[in-house]
Amino acid sequence: MGQEVLTLAAPKIKEMKKHYHAYLEKTPQGAVFRAKTPYAVITAYHSGKVLFQGSQPEKESTQWKSKSAITQAKKTKHSPNIDTAIFQKNHIGSDESGTGDYFGPITVAAVFATKEQQFQLKQLGVVDSKNLKDDVIQDIAQEILKLPISYTILKLGNEKYNHLQNKGWSQGKMKAMLHHHAIDRLIKKLNGSAYGGIVIDQFCEPAVYKRYLQSEALKLHENTTFITKAESHSINVAAASILARARFVTAMDKLSEEAGIILPKGASSKVDKVAANYIRTHGEQQLGHVAKLHFANTNKAKKYL
Repeated sequence: MGQEVLTLAAPKIKEMKKHYHAYLEKTPQGAVFRAKTPYAVITAYHSGKVLFQGSQPEKESTQWKSKSAITQAKKTKHSPNIDTAIFQKNHIGSDESGTGDYFGPITVAAVFATKEQQFQLKQLGVVDSKNLKDDVIQDIAQEILKLPISYTILKLGNEKYNHLQNKGWSQGKMKAMLHHHAIDRLIKKLNGSAYGGIVIDQFCEPAVYKRYLQSEALKLHENTTFITKAESHSINVAAASILARARFVTAMDKLSEEAGIILPKGASSKVDKVAANYIRTHGEQQLGHVAKLHFANTNKAKKYL
């Protein structure tokens, strides 16, 4: 379990509490609030200390750091191993979507774009998908697909996800496998075309990623760079984040249509109530068709029955 600690001013902590309102849990003594997301448990104290603990605490903590702190963290964590010049080269970028959502699959996309095509991506308004609304993402994704770029998109459906989870696979391992196979298929599509390297949006330590691959007799592709918030540095990773999100949204729409109810995104209390409604309508045995069953939402939903 990873851990990060920040010291923040009272107004910022108040802002955080509002931001995490859907994830709030019982507040411990001496704390302002406690929230639990799919990535971390966040506990903010009256002293100004904010503790992030979980599988990926940096996914939550990074957005609350000051610009100077983020810059320093990047220098400390990635330099001198990261060749920042790769972001301007003809490189492959990969990113995923759906990992923090109770309903729906995990999707991963890998994109290869030349320097010239990267300029075209910027003109389309390609940025990190987390900064765009889903309808805008769908529109930009359609425009990206009109460009002569190479890409692959993989989807891990809920039933297969739950099967792997029952076999002992962590979500981290599933993501590593999806990234690896998406990149591998894209390299084969390129059929010998030169690329300057691979950039993966970092969701775990590189050593852990390599161990996931080794457990399935796979090796890390050469010239692979891991960096947190990679979509902020690599336009190709940003494009991959949009394609992955667009595929996730499309899959969610299809699942909602099949279920006869709108399946909400995320993992909030609203999700718990919809999951309970789904169980009433379709039965608990069918829940694994649309949901990641090991999420806490499953047990929370049953309390509404």
